[in-house]
Amino acid sequence: MKKLKRSSRLVEMTQYLLSRPHTLISLTAFADRYQSAKSSISEDLAIIKEVFEEEGIGELQTLAGAAGGVKYMPQMRESAARAIIEEVCLKLEQPDRVLPGGYLYMTDMLGQPELLADVGRMFATAFSDRRIDVVMTVETKGIPLAYATAACLNIPVVIVRRDNKVTEGSAVSINYVSGSNKRIQTMSLARRALKEESHVLIIDDFMKAGGTIQGMMDLLYEFKATVAGVGVFVESGEVEMEERLLEDYVSLAKLTAVDMKTRQAKVVLGNYFKN
Repeated sequence: MKKLKRSSRLVEMTQYLLSRPHTLISLTAFADRYQSAKSSISEDLAIIKEVFEEEGIGELQTLAGAAGGVKYMPQMRESAARAIIEEVCLKLEQPDRVLPGGYLYMTDMLGQPELLADVGRMFATAFSDRRIDVVMTVETKGIPLAYATAACLNIPVVIVRRDNKVTEGSAVSINYVSGSNKRIQTMSLARRALKEESHVLIIDDFMKAGGTIQGMMDLLYEFKATVAGVGVFVESGEVEMEERLLEDYVSLAKLTAVDMKTRQAKVVLGNYFKN
């Protein structure tokens, strides 16, 4: 890369860091890339770090030593996340979103890139202190959320199928009991899709009793994997506590009531928020 003016270098460095979250980049790599002294690079990184923290973009971690460098960790302030999810709750309360069985139509929202990016940063923030090797979800509506989260963590996505695909080779399949309707269903995961003893973050779009997520956790047991965390976009609050199959999870929004006669739903902030 040709030598840039400092203003141009700051812009390019910022973009470089934003596109490589959770990646350690050495000062030498930056110095070679921009044909600049390490002292100048250090000053630039100090400016970027200050802006990231002031604007709530994330944290720029500095690791000292010969093998050190900087690592961008995407984060979102709770106040910013609260404002976003409060708007989501209002949209989810629209009468035309109420579906039979007490579900909400959310497909259109899960197709909005800006919202998905924000949700990915929220989950990345919630689980920033944990070792995570891959993000897992079950087909199909949870896939955009999983990819958005994985993009912020810079790790792969693993998709659990409802049935085995010939194109994925041999697979591990299990039966599980759906928590919402008590039906026995099947899910499978290709053996090549996940390394044994991986640390896995499970992401899903909607959780009622938690049967599907529990099924994924049982499937991970077959791979000797560790569940690093569970994140759900919306949880149902109409499930009795004794029917809930999960206790340790993070939810962004909570469906607390649905009146099928008036087609009115009540959606509030999930347990991601302290108050």
